[in-house]
Amino acid sequence: MGHPSDSLAIRWRNVVVKVYRLRRVSGFSSFGYWLPLLPDLRSSMPAEKIRFDIVTLFPQIFPGYLGESLLAKAIERELVEVHLHNLRDWSTSKHHKVDAPPFGGGPGMLIQVEPVVECIEAVQALSEEEGELLLLTPQGETLKQGVVSSLSENRRMILLCGRYEGFDQRVIDILQPREISLGDFILNGGEVAAMAVVDSVIRLIPGVLGDERSSAEDSFSDEALLEFPQYTRPREYRGREVPDVLLSGNHAEIAAWRAAQRQSRTAERRSDLL
Repeated sequence: MGHPSDSLAIRWRNVVVKVYRLRRVSGFSSFGYWLPLLPDLRSSMPAEKIRFDIVTLFPQIFPGYLGESLLAKAIERELVEVHLHNLRDWSTSKHHKVDAPPFGGGPGMLIQVEPVVECIEAVQALSEEEGELLLLTPQGETLKQGVVSSLSENRRMILLCGRYEGFDQRVIDILQPREISLGDFILNGGEVAAMAVVDSVIRLIPGVLGDERSSAEDSFSDEALLEFPQYTRPREYRGREVPDVLLSGNHAEIAAWRAAQRQSRTAERRSDLL
C-alpha cells in the first residue's frame, strides 16, 4: 500500500497525530491515527519496537494521553507506535451506527458483529505482523504483572475497546481474541483499560524507563510482592524521619531492609499473594 490520497495533520502539544483517509471498495472511508508519522503504512518494524493498534468508538479520548510523559517520549524515540482506528468507519449504515438491540430483548445495545470483524481484519492487514488481538472486557482474565510480562513479548497488539452492553458473541467466536479485564468492576468502555495495557507494557520495553531497575523493583515484578517504601529529601518532616539504614551507604543492609519491607508490607496489605 502506498501513500493515502489525502491526510490531515493535527498537532496535540508536542505530538503530531496524522489522520489518513483510506478508501474502501464500498465507498465508505476509514480513518486511522498514526504516531509517529510513518512514510508507509506497511513498512516493516524494527524488532525492538512494539506497535499498538487501538480500535475504539471514541478515538479523541486518546491524544492527550498519548502526548504526555514516558509514553510520548517512547513514541518520539520510536520505541513504541500507537495507531488509533475509529470503529464507526467500518459501519455500512447511513449514520455510521455500529450498535443494535439484542435479540431476545434486554436493556441497552450491542456492538454488531459485521463492522467489528471487518475492521479487525483490515487493521491486521496494515502490518506484516498480524499481532495478538486483545478484547478489553470485564469477563476476561485479570491484568496482572504476569499477564503484562507475557504481553510485552508481542511485537504488535490490537486492542478492541467495548462500549454499551458489549459485543455480539459472534465477534468473539470468529476473531478468538484474548480477553483482558482490569478487575471485578464495570467501566463505561474499554478505552481506560486499553490505556492501562499500553502503560503497563511499555514499562517493560528496554529504553523506555530512565533506569531499568525501576520496573524490576516495582510491586509484583518478582515473587508477586508489593514494593518497599521509599523516601527522598528532606530527611525529616514533621517529626517523621527517613530510616537510618537508607542513609548508611551500606548497600547490603539496604537491600536486606527493602526485602524485609516487601515481605511485611505484602503480608499486611495483600496476604492473598503469599
